[in-house]
Amino acid sequence: MKVLMINGSPRAKGNTYTALQEMEKIFATEGIECEIVHIGNQNIRGCIACRSCAKSGKCVFDDAVNEIAPKFAECDGLVVGSPVYYASANATLIAFLTRLFFSTHFDKTMKVGTAVVAARRGGMTSTFDELNKFFAISGMPIASGQYWNGVHGREIGEAVQDSEGMQGMRTLARNMTFLMKSIALGKAQYGIPEKEPFAPMNFIR
Repeated sequence: MKVLMINGSPRAKGNTYTALQEMEKIFATEGIECEIVHIGNQNIRGCIACRSCAKSGKCVFDDAVNEIAPKFAECDGLVVGSPVYYASANATLIAFLTRLFFSTHFDKTMKVGTAVVAARRGGMTSTFDELNKFFAISGMPIASGQYWNGVHGREIGEAVQDSEGMQGMRTLARNMTFLMKSIALGKAQYGIPEKEPFAPMNFIR
């Protein structure tokens, strides 16, 4: 099984990475293949709603989004990590996720998703909620831990002092592993839930 981890912090080895790395240790002991991809320092523009991806199957802007899309298609679980900026996620990460989810047309149903945030003090839960919406709209079960999935720290390395937060990362990784394995067993025995044809409803006609 594979987990793709997205580091949305501009700092490659900052507190967001520290949280993801703590999860990675657990995944390794559980036999889960894991890859951390750092996108928070890249020049990634937002979606322009051109809908070219509907025809080509990829984003019109050929950058990290198209590069990572195949990894997303292959993984069983996706972990998205972000620092907190003004009670929200890093704008580069949101631009990346918006285009990644919109431009990829493979079935994301039953891929497990989870969000991890790093904050100096406040804004953690609003950022956590913001990231989880990408999973919820895609039919992806959301893995939970023992609290809101986050660590506290400002300077690089301070997150390791947040013993409760680091414990939460380990718990989250174990819970996510259990959920991915359980879904794999369920797929083998029952398949995935039947889908009705999409019935869009616009409020303005």
